[in-house]
Amino acid sequence: MADVIQNSALATAHRLRCIGCSAEIDGVDAPEDFRCRTCSELFEVIYPGLFDRLRPAEPMRRLWLTRSASTAPIDRSGVWRFREMLGFLDSESSIVTLQEGNTPLYELPRCARSAGVATLLAKHQGMNPTGSFKDTGMTAALSVAKQRGFRWVACASTGNTSAAMAAYAARAGMRALVLIPEGKVAWGKLAQSLDYGAVTCQLRADFDGCVAVLTEMVRRAPIYLLNSVNPYRLEGQKTPAFEMAEAMQWQVPDHLIVPGGNLANCSALGKGFQELLALGFIDRLPRISVIQAEGANPLFLAMTQNDGEQITPVRAETRATAIRIGNPASWRKAVRIIRETGGWCEQVSEAEIALAKAEIGADGIGCEPASAVTLAGLKKLTARGLVGANETVVLLLTGHTLKDPEYTIDFHRGTLLRPEEMAAGADAQRLARAPQVLDADVETVLRALEREERL
Repeated sequence: MADVIQNSALATAHRLRCIGCSAEIDGVDAPEDFRCRTCSELFEVIYPGLFDRLRPAEPMRRLWLTRSASTAPIDRSGVWRFREMLGFLDSESSIVTLQEGNTPLYELPRCARSAGVATLLAKHQGMNPTGSFKDTGMTAALSVAKQRGFRWVACASTGNTSAAMAAYAARAGMRALVLIPEGKVAWGKLAQSLDYGAVTCQLRADFDGCVAVLTEMVRRAPIYLLNSVNPYRLEGQKTPAFEMAEAMQWQVPDHLIVPGGNLANCSALGKGFQELLALGFIDRLPRISVIQAEGANPLFLAMTQNDGEQITPVRAETRATAIRIGNPASWRKAVRIIRETGGWCEQVSEAEIALAKAEIGADGIGCEPASAVTLAGLKKLTARGLVGANETVVLLLTGHTLKDPEYTIDFHRGTLLRPEEMAAGADAQRLARAPQVLDADVETVLRALEREERL
């Protein structure tokens, strides 16, 4: 049976379905901006007949695990080794991969004690080739662009998307256009898009202004849009759900907590778990909760003010640049997943983000600031009694710590937080480890160690 499945891995017919009016279209008929011509909502990928074709579960589990020991690039990919769940390409020859995915699931014992939960794990998507979760979506959507003959691909970005797109475009021999808000992107991320050869334009606008320019460009030129409005991006980004279930012996955590920026990632992961449930691979869904920064919190405001029925854009301001988005495109998808899994949406302050990032680092696991909202939010959920002390929780860490080293250095030097923020984050002083400038002799260094022992 495994051979039959493998030979037909990419043969599943797919459709695009509008999340607003439920209209269905063929993938090749998707509008340039991936907005429904009837109601302007986004699309999702569906696979008629997929669930019947992939039963029973056990042979599929064995096949996917076997592929992880293969030397073939598509089998080494944590996205494409699950390719039976990604039936939107005509052939494997279109696949563009950097062997993304297969990221680690770390234990966080110190953070678990701090948050007040029994078991706390981190699914670290920052361990992808370009250092963020965007790689899993980019391998999927850029492969579609290659199959359909596009020469140019483009995105608006706060940093991680541009790095991923530029790398995969370079790998495919395609050209990449990046639009980023001037002065609002961490240098570690901007350096990547430059290094991978993208045409990089800093616009005098915020992220949402960059999106507006790009949307008009793809309507006027043969450029393939690779922001998360592209539904194929989410197909790749659902695969960490498969990895988590596999790593946990096909069980799922009680709770999965995800950072909230443009809000596609939580809906992608939710879709992944829902498909596993429909196939009988798992017996329940995890609760999925979304955490936003207080200065970029349109989903939180919508959930608290009108139960997520409508969203009002905000002027986004947060040092967690990856989630500095005031008008998230995928908010309806996020609301749907929060409701269907029984999760929540919470917001956290700049001081709470900085403290949580340092606490994750103290467990030996670095992450970018946007990732740390998950731990900060978990603390609030446990304080409200929404997450129980005996539950198993997974934090989705979206980016590598080296994505924004300036943030980390400023925190440990004591220059990151303003005085009024320090009052709310007094514990940050306990975790700060500024470099010490000492005379070059053994006794001086030993005295420094003695001082550390007394702390």
